[in-house]
This record gives sequence, C-alpha cells and structure tokens, in this order.
Amino acid sequence: MRLSEEVEIESPPLYDLGARVRVLKVLRNDGTFPGQDKGARLAEKGDIGFIVSIGTYLQRAYIYSVHFLESNRVVGCLSREIELAEDR
Repeated sequence: MRLSEEVEIESPPLYDLGARVRVLKVLRNDGTFPGQDKGARLAEKGDIGFIVSIGTYLQRAYIYSVHFLESNRVVGCLSREIELAEDR
C-alpha cells in the first residue's frame, strides 16, 4: 500500500458512517485479513457495501471498514479505493 505525501487526517473523513459505497478496483488480502490467503480476492470492482467504522492508518490516512453484505465480509478500504454509490 503506497500512500501519498498528503496527510489525509488533517481534514474530516470523506465518507460518513453508514454511507453506501462502491469499490473502484479488485481488493486483495494484503495479509491482514484473517482466514484468507495473502492475495485472495476480498471484493470485486463494483461491489457495494456500507461503512461501519472509520479508523486511521499510520496517522496519515483514513481506513473505512466496509461491510459487503453479499459476501458478509468487512474489509478495510482507503478513500481512493471507494466512491459513494448512488441509490438505483
């Protein structure tokens, strides 16, 4: 995971708790997701989930815990990996 030089946590989070979001790219296990092999696919591009908590990473970036209902997984996402999902 490569972070930009920007310290994201100097501003409020981009997304709120409960926000419906869409994944912008395939998310793979970087070794921190229990019970799955490193490199295993955790979410597919276009998957929809809801933000259930917001934490920080290295005091620089927000990590959004997103609950994907179809897979029943909660996956940590950076803001650049998700976008708000419009209701359809």
